[in-house]
Amino acid sequence: MTATTNASTADHGYISDKDRYLARLKRIEGQTRGIHKMVEQDSYCIDILTQISAINSALENVALGLLDDHLKHCVTSAVKDGGAEAEAKINEASKAISRLVKS
Repeated sequence: MTATTNASTADHGYISDKDRYLARLKRIEGQTRGIHKMVEQDSYCIDILTQISAINSALENVALGLLDDHLKHCVTSAVKDGGAEAEAKINEASKAISRLVKS
C-alpha cells in the first residue's frame, strides 16, 4: 500500500490537532495574500522580505508539528507492529526530515 493510498484510509497523527493546523494554514494563506497586495502597492522591499520570513517561519512550524505528530503516531505504531512497515515508516520519516533540512 502506498503512502497516498494509506493516507486516504488511515487515521493520521495530526487528526486531534486538525482544526489548529487548518486555522494556522488559513492565517498563512492570508499573510501570503497580504504579500501579494504589498507587491501590487509597491511596498518597500525590506517590508516584503520581513513578511516572507514570517511566512517561512510559520510554515516551518507547521511542518515540524506535523513531523512530530507523524513520529509519535504513525512511526511509533508501525515500530510497535514491527516488520517491513516499521522500516518503511522510519525511511519515510528520514526522507521527510531530509527535505525539511534542505529547505
